[in-house]
Amino acid sequence: MKTVYLIISIILIATLVAVFIISFLINKKTPKPKGCEDLEVTEENCLNCGRFDCKIRDKFIDKENLKWKKYYSQF
Repeated sequence: MKTVYLIISIILIATLVAVFIISFLINKKTPKPKGCEDLEVTEENCLNCGRFDCKIRDKFIDKENLKWKKYYSQF
């Protein structure tokens, strides 16, 4: 009986891994939506974004700049 459970669990894990790989490959082939092909990361876009843990944002932030001090004072 343990062998049956082992086989079922191996099949289930293999199926989940296969679904992940297939969905990853299909997602890579999906084209970008119209209007999103040439998006650039700019300081203005980073100002409008609310994510403070973004690594891209770090290259635009001058912590001594007054317009950013109000955001950093929250943390």
